[in-house]
Amino acid sequence: MKKYVCEVCGYVYDPAVGDPDNGIAPGTAFEDIPESWNCPACGVGKDSFTEE
Repeated sequence: MKKYVCEVCGYVYDPAVGDPDNGIAPGTAFEDIPESWNCPACGVGKDSFTEE
């Protein structure tokens, strides 16, 4: 699965790790994350991420 990078702060969403602190289980593809999810590092929306 592809990784995605926050254009604002550089946080990398890795599907193998997910974001368990915010309810995103490991193995969740970026496309399957709810639109309401925000970057856990800086708080911007999912639309501020680009494919790595």
